[in-house]
Amino acid sequence: MSDALLAETIMITAGNGDEIQAYSARALDPAPRGGVVVIHHLPGYDDGTKEIARRFAYHGYNAIVPNLYWRQAPGASPDDAAATARAQGGIPDEQLVNDVAGGIAYLKGLDNSNGKVGTIGYCSGGRQSFLAAVSLDLDAAVDCYGAFVTGTLPEGFPLKVTTLVDKTPSLSCPLLGLFGAEDAHPSQAEVAELEEALKANGKTYEFHSYENAGHAFFSVNRPAYRVEAANDGWEKIFAFYGQYL
Repeated sequence: MSDALLAETIMITAGNGDEIQAYSARALDPAPRGGVVVIHHLPGYDDGTKEIARRFAYHGYNAIVPNLYWRQAPGASPDDAAATARAQGGIPDEQLVNDVAGGIAYLKGLDNSNGKVGTIGYCSGGRQSFLAAVSLDLDAAVDCYGAFVTGTLPEGFPLKVTTLVDKTPSLSCPLLGLFGAEDAHPSQAEVAELEEALKANGKTYEFHSYENAGHAFFSVNRPAYRVEAANDGWEKIFAFYGQYL
């Protein structure tokens, strides 16, 4: 545990050279440690996501949250920025990869970095965590109920996304997946489809599905929150990162 932390809003350089806003939370002691890029959910770069970054810092990791909506709505509130991004069909996959690449470079450039970096994302961020792991060189990735990695997009779906299961051969690191058994997106059938692809490609993964839990069971400020599933999920996350970061 790290009691002395520094948490602040900063600017980082994305993989394509753009300057974007990000939230950094890190330990102040010099001992080498791994880093985590926290990919925020569709509601945006909000207080809950920043709290997750601080939690990782307290548990001994350096963390960074790129503001994925900075280009679409610089300086806007999380709600307004999310609405703007949704109206534009969401964040293009290429932009997400560039922003995560910038987060990786920032974390590896810290004096107390051990050179290892992982990602974690929730909901849309879960899909994007998988996207980052098949697009960039990572040491670990966590997908918390990421929708549309597999399956079929509903007719008229407003976000301009595609499924990613065909990119499984490019997965660069071990994957931890945490899912709700009552979730519709991803459903248990979609989780099973991803698991089969991981097995077929010889990838290292660990999946857990929680009964009586649906989508967003980690979200403490939503009715979907399930304390037992969330607490166990956090234990799984820290054990996973402890092994790979």
